[in-house]
Amino acid sequence: MPMATTHFQGLGVVTPSFSSSHSNKFLLSSRSVSLIGSERKDGIFMVRSDAARVLKTEGRKHELLVTNAVATKGGASSAASTSKSGSGHELLLFEALREGLEEEMERDPCVCVMGEDVGHYGGSYKVTKGLAPKFGDLRVLDTPIAENAFTGMGIGAAMTGLRPVVEGMNMGFLLLAFNQISNNCGMLHYTSGGQFKIPIVIRGPGGVGRQLGAEHSQRLESYFQSIPGIQMVACSTPYNAKGLMKAAIRSENPVILFEHVLLYNLKERIPDEEYVLSLEEAEMVRPGEHVTILTYSRMRYHVMQAAKTLVNKGYDPEVIDIRSLKPFDLHTIGNSVKKTHRVLIVEECMRTGGIGASLTAAITENFHDYLDAPIVCLSSQDVPTPYAGTLEEWTVVQPAQIVTAVEKLCQ
Repeated sequence: MPMATTHFQGLGVVTPSFSSSHSNKFLLSSRSVSLIGSERKDGIFMVRSDAARVLKTEGRKHELLVTNAVATKGGASSAASTSKSGSGHELLLFEALREGLEEEMERDPCVCVMGEDVGHYGGSYKVTKGLAPKFGDLRVLDTPIAENAFTGMGIGAAMTGLRPVVEGMNMGFLLLAFNQISNNCGMLHYTSGGQFKIPIVIRGPGGVGRQLGAEHSQRLESYFQSIPGIQMVACSTPYNAKGLMKAAIRSENPVILFEHVLLYNLKERIPDEEYVLSLEEAEMVRPGEHVTILTYSRMRYHVMQAAKTLVNKGYDPEVIDIRSLKPFDLHTIGNSVKKTHRVLIVEECMRTGGIGASLTAAITENFHDYLDAPIVCLSSQDVPTPYAGTLEEWTVVQPAQIVTAVEKLCQ
């Protein structure tokens, strides 16, 4: 009998859980590419690591390394051993993004940054702080408030051999550059017959924050997922933020990196040695047997909070941070579905046309025969995010709803 897809529109108010180098490089002038030697700054460092597969880079060679791979069933991080061993250094998520960006700018003079206030102000969330004095105004370029203009300029720069990192001060603002991102960024490699590559990274803060209002609480992954030719990843920890940033910059494809505004101050210990993550791999956060919970970004922490309650109730959930929003890592997801036979998707994206809807379709198409229950998808409600704090919580999935959904799935 065909499986139907069940959606829970759960309400209920719960307090949130936490208040590859290219061959033809277009070289800049010697003045703009001069690198000033400097040592890595020790700022406010700080914990949670989720080691998955790591690519160690030496020059232009990429070698796969096996690391402390998965989390314990108690919900501990997969890189907990790194923290306990005392190796590595602690960073906030925004500092990890900056460290990855800085390392790539030192490694490759073709990497540049552009956006509103990214220069001497250091970015609205300080991801680019200190880069302008170090690399100069041509490589860290402050732009006018014109997202379509500077995004288009970044795409043109990528066509000529640079590797621009374009910051949207808020991801909602990038709707003003939708034409450039879709018609140019995603399609120029194809429409030029492969003559142009577009190695550009588009990144910035998004998601539902703390009373930022509807226009500043957008989840644009649902808007951009249908654009051909673009990859999308979402970071959720300082460890994967740095690794995904470096991987996105080295990719020959245009990559949109989604950062959550409420995760910038998340602490984590990350390795001292260089590492680069895969842009197409999900991360096993917690192995389990009873149900597969697929999530990403901030909802990862709501899921892990719910997992503690579920374990106390006798359930053994498997938690996967899908991380790659396009394409999906159907290998990791499929192996989990074949083991647990039940799937719960938890996202902050909107229900209609969201990542959960696409993920539901992909799982149904590829792993339908392994399902013992309908796929359940918990999403944000299809309403503009209210400004009032209590109403804002009602629009976003909370841990109690996740617990209830798992209990119903496993009956």
